Amino acid sequence: MSPEPLPPVAPDVLAEAVEQLSARLRKKLDAAIEGCAERAARAADGSLDVRFGEDALVTLRPGPSGAVTEAGQAVCTCLLAPRCLHRAAVLGAAPLADTEGEAETGAETGAKGEGAADTDAVPESPESTTGRPAPPRSDANTVTPGPAPEPSEATPPTPAQVRAATALWEAAAEALAAGVTAGGAVVQAELLRAAHTARLAGLPRAEAAALRVVRGLRAARERGRGQRLGDLAGAFRDLLSGAAPLASGTAGPGLAPARRTYGQGGSLRVHGLCREPVLSATGYGGVATHLVGPDGSRYTISDVRPGGLSRARGAGSASVALGGAVLDHAGLARGGLRIVGATVSPDGRLGAGRGVNATPLRGLDWSEEPAAALFAGPVGEAVAAALDAGAREGDAPEAALLGCDVEVVGAAGEYLVARVAGGGPLLRLRPAHPHPELPHAANLRRIAEHPGLVLRVLGRPDLDRAATLRPLAVGPVPGELYTLRLPEEWLGRADLGYDRLQGSHFPRAAGAGPLAPVDAVPDPLADAPLWRVRRLLETGVAGGRRAVAEAGRGADATALLAPLRRAGLGGAAQLAEALTAEADRRPRDAFGRLTDASADGYARAWLASAVHLAAAERSLVAASWS
Repeated sequence: MSPEPLPPVAPDVLAEAVEQLSARLRKKLDAAIEGCAERAARAADGSLDVRFGEDALVTLRPGPSGAVTEAGQAVCTCLLAPRCLHRAAVLGAAPLADTEGEAETGAETGAKGEGAADTDAVPESPESTTGRPAPPRSDANTVTPGPAPEPSEATPPTPAQVRAATALWEAAAEALAAGVTAGGAVVQAELLRAAHTARLAGLPRAEAAALRVVRGLRAARERGRGQRLGDLAGAFRDLLSGAAPLASGTAGPGLAPARRTYGQGGSLRVHGLCREPVLSATGYGGVATHLVGPDGSRYTISDVRPGGLSRARGAGSASVALGGAVLDHAGLARGGLRIVGATVSPDGRLGAGRGVNATPLRGLDWSEEPAAALFAGPVGEAVAAALDAGAREGDAPEAALLGCDVEVVGAAGEYLVARVAGGGPLLRLRPAHPHPELPHAANLRRIAEHPGLVLRVLGRPDLDRAATLRPLAVGPVPGELYTLRLPEEWLGRADLGYDRLQGSHFPRAAGAGPLAPVDAVPDPLADAPLWRVRRLLETGVAGGRRAVAEAGRGADATALLAPLRRAGLGGAAQLAEALTAEADRRPRDAFGRLTDASADGYARAWLASAVHLAAAERSLVAASWS
């Protein structure tokens, strides 16, 4: 009989269980965690049992949300309980439950690149209250615009927030110095305890950043499928860069956001643009339908529930109710709504609360305003604005949608090459979601068979890659002969995550042929020696402080710094040299004892190099779109 999956555990419950262990038991915790999940069995009363020999039985009784959110829901029969190794091991083997902080910051939302695991977290409605975080819900459909406006001036953090951020910085610095190899359950528990303190202090974004680091450490230690060391390095950068200004008492806008509140937003007209599937590694699936307002504001109506891939595939035609107007997502993506009595949050989210009324509107073609404005501006300026917004907000959500007209060049490996109309740059078009059972990749392969085809593309720029766009929908370009021929009921666009392009949708006439050799697409990120700095930072994440110190000695230091200086990247070379020197600085007294065991200086040197690298890569990405 296959083992039962362990229920999610609230981070503070796990942190408390590890904190109660003695120093001797903490050394044994990582070994005890291995194999716990394989021994889980369902009891007759519905609880989950994990047996350790003859004398110890750990029982988990999740609450109504399906997660273990209180210490009393995890008990052990051994004499040391609840301060026993068995109970802490089972809790450490269970997945972490989603928290309110992650829902508030919209963490892990949308389809963010290859192999990414995503979920659309829906906030609570204004009328609801809860004592514990709940998993994402879709019964209260929300409308989400693009990036929120910045506050006019920063609100200084409170003393409690400064103390919480200081504890978070110290825990993150120790975890970074330890690296994946030594970042076991005890190190993770310190981060979880600091994250819980940040939540109590009203720092949901800092809490969410800490939980992303813990999940990344777990995935790296388990060698999880799709886990990337670069993602974990980015999570450490976001956590440290967010905690540093808070700990110093000089937080900038958005670093310590207040809980989202809703106010009356009057009436609103929105028109559908497209829809995309949403998948989550935690088993959620659904759809996000993108809309636009009369002034060009972007919105999204999401419907995400447990169900994984099957839910994501079926949700594209599932009904969505908002203020009495019942539509399905397929109809809404090509239709519109007039909403009266809309409730709007400061960042533009619309709630489906009481008093909201909505009536359907006819759909608009992409060639009509306000949708036409999405394809009118220079792509380079739009990407530069998105990169600047990401730099200001740190752990900013995914980039806003970008529209442009392109001419297909052909396939090049895993992506499609196209040139922006009017002599624009060459773009790499990659699937918005690479899952083989979703039609993104198949549709792009079919488009690649028609070089010279002119398309109108709406997608999301990949801000981590040079000139890369992840299309969500495509349509014909008005006035062009060699373009798509879509059915009339599709209203001039095909959703690449749901609609499948057929041979009849393409013109019969021969195309204009390739515009340039496909293998000649430039990649400034790959050509620049900045990859050496990236590898150094990721080496530190994987092997900790000692691995960075080894990389800065002898011939390895020359191989790292000399190419950077020859390429004119003196700043990157100087910061990398300072990082390796700080990693190797271990002052000792006459008896060989460390006189400064703090990881603070090392974390600051690592963060300085990581922030500089991110800024340099943003500049190269922006240049690739011009």
